[in-house]
Amino acid sequence: MLKLVKSLLIVLVVAFLAIQVVRPERTNHPVDPRRTLHGQLQPPAEVASILERSCMDCHSNQTRWPWYSNLAPASWLLVSHVDEAREHMNLSEWAQYERKDADELLEEICEETSKGAMPLPSYLLIHRSSKLAPQDVRTLCQWGKAARERLAMQAR
Repeated sequence: MLKLVKSLLIVLVVAFLAIQVVRPERTNHPVDPRRTLHGQLQPPAEVASILERSCMDCHSNQTRWPWYSNLAPASWLLVSHVDEAREHMNLSEWAQYERKDADELLEEICEETSKGAMPLPSYLLIHRSSKLAPQDVRTLCQWGKAARERLAMQAR
């Protein structure tokens, strides 16, 4: 029995070391401040602070990659989540969005945070400081509504 446990442990260690060879690319593309949500919409400091604390790690090109993002299989999951998040909404590339798309994203920020879907509950397990308080959600929603109204006025 002890020999079986020892053999299994050796196999697991070798497998763990072997999967470290498969490394997804952790990217942080250059950021032009004029193209960011901050540069385009100039959110107030309180909103900017909430976005930076709770959204930017996944939804921007300014991801702070934690130490465990170097270890498979966590690296695979993290890179996949960040790539998917950036594809859906990238706060560093806000200027790329048409007015209609920007309007929908601003509305979605309120919807997703209001129902507790964002930040992801799995992200909050490790990043507790990113949790949104009810006041944070209200602040984001009120700002988003005002920003959407300004976008609508500019379109006229």
